[in-house]
Amino acid sequence: MGFAEFILYPVYVALFYFLFSARRKNYNDPVLEFYHKQGFWIKALAVLPFTLFNTILSPGDSFGLYYTEGANIFHLILKDASNIKWLYLPGPDFDQSLLKNSLNLGYFRAENNYMVARVVAMLSFVTFGKYLITNLFFSMIAFSGVWRLYRFFYEQYPHLHKQFAIAILYLPTFVFWSSGILKDPLCISSMGWITYALYEVFYKKKDLLKNLVILTVFGFLLAVLKIYILIAYVPFLFLYLILKNVNLLKNSFLKWGLGLVLISGTVFAGQQVMNSFQEELGSYAAEGITEQIGKTRSSYRDKAAPGGGDSNFSLGVEFDGSLSSLLKMAPAAIIATFYRPFIWESRKISTLLSSFESMFIMFFTLYVLLKAGPIRSFSALRKDPVILYCVLFSLLFGLFVGATTPNFGSLVRYKIPCMPFYLIALFLLQDYTRKIKNNPAVGGAA
Repeated sequence: MGFAEFILYPVYVALFYFLFSARRKNYNDPVLEFYHKQGFWIKALAVLPFTLFNTILSPGDSFGLYYTEGANIFHLILKDASNIKWLYLPGPDFDQSLLKNSLNLGYFRAENNYMVARVVAMLSFVTFGKYLITNLFFSMIAFSGVWRLYRFFYEQYPHLHKQFAIAILYLPTFVFWSSGILKDPLCISSMGWITYALYEVFYKKKDLLKNLVILTVFGFLLAVLKIYILIAYVPFLFLYLILKNVNLLKNSFLKWGLGLVLISGTVFAGQQVMNSFQEELGSYAAEGITEQIGKTRSSYRDKAAPGGGDSNFSLGVEFDGSLSSLLKMAPAAIIATFYRPFIWESRKISTLLSSFESMFIMFFTLYVLLKAGPIRSFSALRKDPVILYCVLFSLLFGLFVGATTPNFGSLVRYKIPCMPFYLIALFLLQDYTRKIKNNPAVGGAA
């Protein structure tokens, strides 16, 4: 990484600023204008520590694999235009003898790894193959989806704009790990675009063609990169959309009847899709998921054994691959995802930031749950489909991340897709509790 990159960086930031400013002119809401501008600068500036961390403090896949090989493909195309085929051929077809670093041998057999390198190669035509500038593009791609996610929640609860900014725009690890060349920024962006597009199609009933294109593009991207996020997230988003539409009905009997029919239909359709694509889903199909958890944990232990064992951790529960064992492990796995590493467990800078964040989230969780109590908490889940969908997704995702990732360095990255939803669920529960205290009629029987 040369000095020229730091000269180019403010130029590209200015270009993105003018691009997003033009977009911001379409907003009539000063609140949206304020947070859009803040969110942009946070993401633009976060690129700097991300770049320094991944080149100086802890070089990893971002620089050593995705950037190195993506920039290499870019330079291969510049030398010989016929090499443009590597932008559209599948990863397993890539000629391994062309790798820049022989240590990356075999990584492109996984299409999700190759997809990130492919995106780096395409972006390199406008970033001149510079690492810092390419990180900026990844960060801006992430911001585009993150902003869609913010708008999705803000449009339903505009009075909670500060809370949503904390959960989505300000959360340190969420911002940091989505600010450079990794799978995570692309996945986060995809989630945001998919969420808002489905919301517009099924609830706002607008821009059908545009949103179908968005769903196709980002659905495909997320399926290639991390299909388990798609499998864990979309069903709960559909459940929310179903319940949201059912709530528009006045008649209680029709509401519950239609709700049951739609939910049953969605479950049946989901099962058919899972059965149809079982081969493509592989180990993420329902029949093999517990076995895959055991294999994944063993794989992480084997990789970390030579030098990174000090970042490994135990859940304190033995996992034998059975569903009953998974259920026993569930509380410890969920706790690990949301509240670990504890401060005394942090051995590296990469996990220290997450440990302080996790401590804050743990105390905030206790505060909100003690204030709400079990009856109000259950009432909130029953009455507000947004809380239900956020809780179900974050807990399910947290379970499988905690169960499959026995290494803190990986855990702090892999958990970020569910962290905003977990915090948003807490903020909504806190808001629901305040409303009941001010107006007991809001809670009904609660």
